[in-house]
Order: sequence, then structure tokens, then C-alpha cells
Amino acid sequence: MTHTPTSRLMPHFLPADSAPAARDGEAPLDVIFINGFVGETVIGIHEDELHRTQPLRIDLAAGLPRALACDTDRIGDTIDYGEVRSALRDMLQDHAYQLLEAFAEGVANLLLGRFGAHWVRVGITKPRKCDDGDGVGVLIERRRAQRAPVEPRRDAEV
Repeated sequence: MTHTPTSRLMPHFLPADSAPAARDGEAPLDVIFINGFVGETVIGIHEDELHRTQPLRIDLAAGLPRALACDTDRIGDTIDYGEVRSALRDMLQDHAYQLLEAFAEGVANLLLGRFGAHWVRVGITKPRKCDDGDGVGVLIERRRAQRAPVEPRRDAEV
């Protein structure tokens, strides 16, 4: 049996552990995930990080309540991970974040807003940042805010 270093496999992103348990009254989630996406960017607060790119590993899971694509077999009815990858590349090139926490929050907001996820888990790692470990990083989870039911306007025309 071979050992897989944690820098190559983050156990908290294995598909079996990707979705949170459904809350009362909520449908279970189908989870689309990207594991091990690596791109180069400038991020950090230390002088040695501010003037050159460094690798960032992005692991993410995005949950949808029973994706319609299960029935239709159409990519337009789910989250297209190809589109997510493209958005991540753009974000790595154009962002102005200094902290991994803020970058992870930006990724979470992208998935919840633009891609319609209801729940996300985002891990951002700076591989080989320290010579005594595989990497440093942050892991966050976010849910789409529950919206209050909208009352119909009484003055609306029928």
C-alpha cells in the first residue's frame, strides 16, 4: 500500500465527506467538487510574497439540492466545473486579496452567487510555504442565506 501525501490528497474533500447532513426540511445535496486545482497568483502580507507569484491549491465542493441534471442529463441543469475552473483562473489573475481567508470567501461567494450553490466548502493551500510542512491554508464552509418568504404586493396590478 502506498502512502499519498496530504499535499496531494486532502481527506476532508473526499466525495463521501463533502456534503453536510441535510437540515430539517431541506433536501439532501448533490455535490460537485474540484480537488487539487493549482494556479499561480500573488497573495500574502510578507514582503517575500508581494512581488512574485506562488502556487495556490484550491479544493472545493459545491452542493445543490438534487440537481435537475440527474434527470435531464444536461450540463445547464447543474454547476459546470469547467466554468468554475475558468472563473478560478480569472480570479487568480485579477484579485486584490492579501489573506487566504479573504480569497476563500471570494471563491465561496462566487459559487453561491454566480453558480447557484446552496452550500460550499472551500480549501485554499499554499503548498510548500514552510519547509517543515506540506502546506498552510484555510478551510471554510458557507451556506446560501435563507431568504424570508416574499409577501405579494397588494398594490400590484393583476
